[in-house]
Amino acid sequence: MLALVALVVLVAHGRPVLFRHTRPGLHGTLFEVVKFRTMRHPDPDRGLVSDADRLTRVGRWLRASSLDELPEFWNVLRGEMSVVGPRPHLVRYLSLYNPEQARRHDVRPGITGLAQVRGRNALDWDAKFTYDVEYVDRRSFLLDLRIVLATIWVVLSRQGISAPGAATWHEFTGNPPAQASAEHDSADRR
Repeated sequence: MLALVALVVLVAHGRPVLFRHTRPGLHGTLFEVVKFRTMRHPDPDRGLVSDADRLTRVGRWLRASSLDELPEFWNVLRGEMSVVGPRPHLVRYLSLYNPEQARRHDVRPGITGLAQVRGRNALDWDAKFTYDVEYVDRRSFLLDLRIVLATIWVVLSRQGISAPGAATWHEFTGNPPAQASAEHDSADRR
């Protein structure tokens, strides 16, 4: 299966077949996540700048079927990821998390997770973080098994592939100042 998907990516996008990106893992430790490439390289001269411009038809199919995630099993074998856990987000988001949101790094990131089976990219950021922290608090073998089984249904039904009005997802820009300071004050009182 991996070889077939790699061949499709090679024909559709050329080299490299794999997309490598640094992400924060357990306790915020950085690692290189590996996925199949779903976008063309940025090319401002051809108008290929945004995700919507760069995402190809093959890339949409790979994302919809979650086949672009298959190489992440290499990250699982290396101990950088788990099959189930909060999805690894971008490194630049680390400084934007409030203390509660940062708890998502108390466990290894996963290929799938609670947020993925409850809405995937269609969720807003608050909901994603709520589900990530809920997973941290409730994690167990039984919950992981339920998430893996639910993932099969979510992938087959193609639910929540992208955020409403976006080719992929909306950028996380941090917490509103009032919310962030209220949460900080609440944390100080504990």
